[in-house]
Amino acid sequence: MKIRITLFTIAFFCQISVAQELQKDSIQTNELSEVKVITATRTERVLSSLPLPITIITSEAIIKSGVTRLNEILNEQTGIILVPDESGFEGIQMQGLDAAYTMILIDGLPLVGRSSGVLDLSRISVGNIERIEIVKGASSALYGSEAMGGVINVITKRPVKDMFAGGLSYRYATFNTSDANANLLWKKKKFSANLFANYYATDGFDLNKSSVLKNVEGYYNTTIQPKLYYDFSENLKLIVSNRFFNQKSDNAAEIESQTYNGEAKENEWNSQIKLEHKWSAKVYSEYEVYATNYKNDSFLNDENNIQFEKTYYDQWLFRPEVRTTFSIKNDKLTAGVGLNYETLDRTYFESNVNFNSQYVFVQYDYNPSGKLNILAGFRYDNHSEYASQLSPKLAVNYKFNNNFSLKSSIGYGYKAPDFRQLYFDFTNPSVGYTVLGYNVAEARLDQFEEQGQLLSRVAGINFDKPLEAESSVNFNFGTYYKRNKLRMDINAFYNLISNLIDTQVVAQKTNSQNIFSYSNFDKIFTYGIEYNSTYSFTKEFSLSLGYQYLIAKNKDVVDNFEDYQYVRNSELQTFKISKSDYFGIYNRSKHTANLKVLYTIPNIKTDINLRVFYKSKYGMFDSNGNGILDKYDKFVNDYFLTNLSISKSVTDKVMLQAGANNLFDYTDPGQIPSLAGRQFFARIQYNF
Repeated sequence: MKIRITLFTIAFFCQISVAQELQKDSIQTNELSEVKVITATRTERVLSSLPLPITIITSEAIIKSGVTRLNEILNEQTGIILVPDESGFEGIQMQGLDAAYTMILIDGLPLVGRSSGVLDLSRISVGNIERIEIVKGASSALYGSEAMGGVINVITKRPVKDMFAGGLSYRYATFNTSDANANLLWKKKKFSANLFANYYATDGFDLNKSSVLKNVEGYYNTTIQPKLYYDFSENLKLIVSNRFFNQKSDNAAEIESQTYNGEAKENEWNSQIKLEHKWSAKVYSEYEVYATNYKNDSFLNDENNIQFEKTYYDQWLFRPEVRTTFSIKNDKLTAGVGLNYETLDRTYFESNVNFNSQYVFVQYDYNPSGKLNILAGFRYDNHSEYASQLSPKLAVNYKFNNNFSLKSSIGYGYKAPDFRQLYFDFTNPSVGYTVLGYNVAEARLDQFEEQGQLLSRVAGINFDKPLEAESSVNFNFGTYYKRNKLRMDINAFYNLISNLIDTQVVAQKTNSQNIFSYSNFDKIFTYGIEYNSTYSFTKEFSLSLGYQYLIAKNKDVVDNFEDYQYVRNSELQTFKISKSDYFGIYNRSKHTANLKVLYTIPNIKTDINLRVFYKSKYGMFDSNGNGILDKYDKFVNDYFLTNLSISKSVTDKVMLQAGANNLFDYTDPGQIPSLAGRQFFARIQYNF
């Protein structure tokens, strides 16, 4: 471990040393172009001037990596960890916070369809992405619930001038995986359009041949995304966009040594109508209506083809919103008002349930001088099922010169209780335990008692007051440095989450099985530091280095460690541990790092893109019976992964690409079932 950290430290200081040696070399200076972003402030801003921690993934970086799905490209970024969840999907972890705390947007519009709080990012193709903007830290001041840990906004391509252009591509990979894209861009005077289509299919993979089940079953899906634009004038523009996603997959399960097979279907659509109105040089408004629906239906049959289980999930979101930006000299005032109406009908819900909330947000972008930028704002949400929330945020950026700036921010975030935590009503048919949502728990416990199924209730638990929203306070302090060929970002962060919602035992059945429900009780905190840098030795050769150090712990455990300090070893001997032995929250690595090398050979028009990723050990569950993760528990070992892609431009319009993900074929089937082995791929792309 010390050797690995030392290697990354040496690489970091080598970057600084080389930069100092070459900073006077103005002839070969290769300044990185300024990138404009919109997610962090909902207005267009230059990246280097933002007082918030933000990462940009460009379309060029996506193409050169050779990946096809959103989860794959996000997993290559510093400070973004994809971890498998109880839902079976990989969820995003940012600054040590779970996937339920990160909002996922496409062109600024939220997606629905989270299973156990996790959104399946593999259902999003990267074939038409212009860039991905990642804002880290509490963003509830602009985006409300689910943005407590950050926001990821996928921004798709759009025509910007009179043109007819596009691209076609096909990629074939290991596991009989195919990915085909068609993207068309057209603009003629006032009318323009973008049509994107994607087809993806795979046989899945199986790392454990002794089991009848695969790690990932086979599936195929299609995405069609048409967008239309009409400019009534320079000051009035209309956007109509849609996205349709359909997936069909094999469904299999093994229950009490019996194998069941079936099928699962997913259907999703997103529709938006937006009017952009420039009232004057100083006033700009957007009027938007958005609706989305996600459905999932699945079934399992036994060996006699008799239906064993059938589940369904049907979620709707309807959101109208109006936003206006006022330009006041060098400053901007942005205000918005909107409504969220959300419904969900799913298995293990007694009936269709709904949420509705109204919200307003205000943000002031203050620039008293060319060096100082202050960003202040708040959002107020009035919700039908929990207490209203006021989410303020303040961020400051001080620019010493064009090469160096300091930034700091503090924000309040919140996460509303989801439908599952409020309305779930599930009894495991084979084991017999029950999980009840908070709002239905009291009535269902009374029913169990009337039916003679209840042995006892846990004393002191009642459901008289509403389940509270989880809340957080987030701090960030960082620096941005750019000098000739070196660009560097460093950000330190701290999150304190209160009213954490988790399960607890509320009663016991006569069959000795427990009844669980949800409650607010714990506080958790995370803190750490994140480092990113890129050094361009020449126009043809660049090196990027990223590293995150993370501590994530339960404050209740830290404050009351005497309740957790006795553990049993493999010989069932009890011994006492110290507070320093407490490792932290499950599924968090203290150290993650990446090294990326991009080398271009101009004479043969070839790009070589090598990426190496490191993740230190982490614990999945308590293995010694004291209720926490300590250093004596069983851990997933640290590991390296290496991805390689080589791109060759045959002509100005044709590109060939080949490569391998997980080049050295690292697998750990018992601990990391979602990690496939080595995957070779080849791709051809035609642009016109």
